[in-house]
Amino acid sequence: MSAKTKYSVEVPLKTSIGILYEMISTPSGLSEWFCDDVNVKPGKFFFIWDGEEEEADIIRQKNNEYVRYHWVEDEDDKAYFELRIKVDDITKDVAIVVTDFSEEDEVEENKVFWESQLNDLKRVLGS
Repeated sequence: MSAKTKYSVEVPLKTSIGILYEMISTPSGLSEWFCDDVNVKPGKFFFIWDGEEEEADIIRQKNNEYVRYHWVEDEDDKAYFELRIKVDDITKDVAIVVTDFSEEDEVEENKVFWESQLNDLKRVLGS
């Protein structure tokens, strides 16, 4: 198995940190923009798209800053996807930064996926 390539996508949002953190860290928030539904068991999120379930562990999080998930089926233990809130120190503008890993030949396709999902998030937030 070859090492995966790390990449990031950043999108500015007009929202508060608290609302954005709710959207990236709770089942109700995530199901509004990221997937069709989310089921939760302690430390595990089950993301559902078109009736198919993908299991992810929460491997790290910090209130009002970020949540890092790891897909259980991913054989690369170092791979994760992270949803991080970024605040400009001067302007106080808020952005979301997604960091993810994929095979080298799938990076651009996966960036398009994230941009689409983040556009859904912007729409939900009225941003």
